[in-house]
Amino acid sequence: MCPSWYDDELWELVPEDRPPPPEHLVEFVRGLGGRRALDLGCGDGRLTQELAAEQLVAADVSEVALERARALLPRAELRALAPGDVLPYPDSDFDLVLCAETLEHVQDVQWLLSEVRRVLEPRGRLAVTTPAHGRLTGLDVLVRGFERRFDPFSPHLRFFTARSLAGALDATGFDLVSLRRSEGTLLAVATR
Repeated sequence: MCPSWYDDELWELVPEDRPPPPEHLVEFVRGLGGRRALDLGCGDGRLTQELAAEQLVAADVSEVALERARALLPRAELRALAPGDVLPYPDSDFDLVLCAETLEHVQDVQWLLSEVRRVLEPRGRLAVTTPAHGRLTGLDVLVRGFERRFDPFSPHLRFFTARSLAGALDATGFDLVSLRRSEGTLLAVATR
C-alpha cells in the first residue's frame, strides 16, 4: 500500500494552525451519526471530530494529514489508503460514510462511489459535501474567463452541480435523501 506523495506534499503546505472549518460544514456533520462510521478523506480530522459515532474510522491517502488527525481523534481508528485501491473493509461494514470535501479530488468518482456502496450496509447513509458549481459558475467563466475562475494548480479534478452530483449518486445505485446548497457547498445525503 502506497499513500499519495502528491497529497502529502499538498498537506505539507497547509498551515497546522488554520482556522476551524466553516460552520455550515460543522453543522452538517454534527447532524450525522451512526454506530460505525467511516470518514473517507478525513484530512486532518477537523470535521471528523464533529461526527457522533460509536465506532469511528478515519481514512485518507495522505500520511501527513493522518498524522495531524491523530491528536484530534484519539478514539478513532486511522487508516492510510492508496488512491485507486479497493477500500480495505468488508462488505456492509459501515452504517455511515462521510465524504466531506473529498469527491472533487478523486480521479475515478464512479469507482469510489461503487466502493462506498459496497462497504455500506443496506439502508446505510452516504453524506457528501463538495464545492457547488452551476449557472453562476458558468456566468463567472463567461465574464472573467476560464483561467480566472479555475486555477490550473488546484487539486480539484471534478466540479459538481446539484444535478451532476445527484446523477452520479443515482448512477452508482444510491437513493438521494436530501441535497441542498449552502454557502457555496453542496450538502447531500443518500442511502444504499
